[in-house]
This record gives sequence, C-alpha cells and structure tokens, in this order.
Amino acid sequence: MQSIWKQTLLCACLFNGTISLSLADESLTLSSPDFQDQGRLSLSSKCHRDGGQGLSPALDWTTAPEGTQSFVVMMQHYPKGSVEGRDAPSHYWSLWNIPADVHSLPSGNPESTGDEGADKDNRGVGFTPPCSPGTATHSYTITLYALNAAPVALGSKDSPDADWSAVMNAIEGKVLATSTLSFLN
Repeated sequence: MQSIWKQTLLCACLFNGTISLSLADESLTLSSPDFQDQGRLSLSSKCHRDGGQGLSPALDWTTAPEGTQSFVVMMQHYPKGSVEGRDAPSHYWSLWNIPADVHSLPSGNPESTGDEGADKDNRGVGFTPPCSPGTATHSYTITLYALNAAPVALGSKDSPDADWSAVMNAIEGKVLATSTLSFLN
C-alpha cells in the first residue's frame, strides 16, 4: 500500500462570538503511470541486460504541503543481509533541487529536471536501472521528499559525491513530507 503523509491543521475561527475548530487534511501522494505500487517495474526502466531501455520511471505527485521549496527523489534497495535503519541501502537514483512547482517527471527525465547524484556503483551520476537478480525478486522503493529549503550542502549541479548518505544528511531537518512508491524486479 502506498504510504501517504497527512498533515492536520487546526483552525480556531471566531464566528458570532463562538470559537469553531476545524481540521484540514493534506496528503503528499507519489505515483507512477509506468507501474502500480508494489507492482512490477516496467520494461522501459529495466536494465539493457534484461531487455529494458534503462530509463528512469515517470513519476507524478500531488498536494505538496504549504512551504515546500523543493523536492528530492531517492530510489533505493536494501540488499540481502542489510537492515533498514541500520545499514545504508544501495541507491539507484538521487535527484534534488526539483522546483516546488514541478509535480511530475517524465520517463527518462528528458528535461534534466533537478540535479543528479551518484549512480549505484559510484562510477558516475544518474539513474541506475535495476537488473533482475537471476530467479530472485527484489523490492525497490522510490521516496519523494518535500523540503522547506533547498539542500544547499549538495550544491546545484550533478555530483558523483552525492550518494544516499550525503543526500540524507543534506535534507535532515528540512523534510516537510514524504511519500513512497515501491516496485518489484
């Protein structure tokens, strides 16, 4: 199930001498036209070895919280033997400085929206397409972060030094909301 961040705002309104309390609900929701949450990765985003085109998946999101200044997209996988929360995952995509008025990325990110970090093998920058691990199936997660400030520690250009840990450190204390989307490969 897709995780959805919800912000509840409390409004105290004075109406004819009576205080009225109301709740407002906002949700940051990440989706992809290329695959369903917990579904199989589309062929276009798989590696060339598996017959894919190696393109980053198309992403769409809605309802950024008030105060959002930019977005970050991270795609990761926890390899066998690693533990979420203890070990850094294998990262397949890091993208930051996505403007607050952007609410989608087309497949392959042809406009080069944002700045990209290290690929999975730290040989360059950009999206690393997952390859099928033989007969095993792995789960990958894409997380969208809405930030209240730009992650200035990452700079404003593509950088092979921006791995998962560098991005997580740069956005610490700036995250307003997150939403995740997972797929199998």
